[in-house]
Formats: sequence, structure tokens, C-alpha cells
Amino acid sequence: MIGQILQDALFAAIAAIGFAAISRPPRRAYIYCAIIAAVGHSLRYVLMNVLSWHVPIITATLVASFVIGVLAVFLSPVAKTPAETCLFPALLPMIPGMYAYKAFGGLAMCVIRQGREAFDYYFYLFADNALTCGCILLCMVVGATIPIFIFKKVSFQATR
Repeated sequence: MIGQILQDALFAAIAAIGFAAISRPPRRAYIYCAIIAAVGHSLRYVLMNVLSWHVPIITATLVASFVIGVLAVFLSPVAKTPAETCLFPALLPMIPGMYAYKAFGGLAMCVIRQGREAFDYYFYLFADNALTCGCILLCMVVGATIPIFIFKKVSFQATR
């Protein structure tokens, strides 16, 4: 179990470094992006898979995004970069790509298939995956931005 959590954290850290490289932050920010992403993504993994109450992905994403936001706010003065520099690359590994892919697949099958029963089935798949994807994205945005507003003084300290 610990190996799976560490593996999840490692892959999230690698993805965050890759996403951070696109926006070219200072080199000192890469390690913070990786740490924040590893903690946030592995927290979501633990909430969903390890704990006995199996938190739904939407709620787990909200909690993990909030933790990512808090870590980004408090580590940004250490990294001497704005909180958003570490926040956005750390959030990107949590984007629900599989749900978006399945939603698009369901929509495409709605258009292609003939018959009412097939259409209803694929529309259900489309709606379920699209709503899940949208709710996860909304929770990522809300969860990550709340700490910036709560800890406003700390979050803007790095930019002064």
C-alpha cells in the first residue's frame, strides 16, 4: 500500500515538473512544484483508495486542491515566487482526463448509433462522465483559490 502511495506521489511530482517547465519558472521553484503536487495527489489517492470510507473523487479532489493551495501559499515565500507559480503545475496532474475522454466518446457514440436504446445508454455515459469531469474541475479551482483569499497577506508576500 505504501509503495502505491509513493508511486502515485512520484508520478505526480514528475508531471508537475513537466507542466512547470512549460511556463519556465525560476529553477528553485521546480522542487516546490514537485513536492506540492506529490503531497496533493497522494492525499487524493489516500482519500479515495486507502481509507475505509472511500471518499468520492469529487470530494477528495476538493480536499486535495485545498491542501495544494495552502502548501503553495506557505511555500511561495520560501521559493521567492508567487503562489500561482507553484500552484498551477501542482494542480495539473489532477485534471480528470479519463472522464473527459469517456464523455467525448459517449457523445460521439450518441451521434453514430442508431436506435433509441443505444442513444439513451451512450447519452447516459456522456452525461455521467461530463458532469463528473466538470465537478472535479470546479472543485480544483475552488479548493485551490480559497487559501489564496484566506491567507491573503502571506500569498502576496512573495511578490513584494
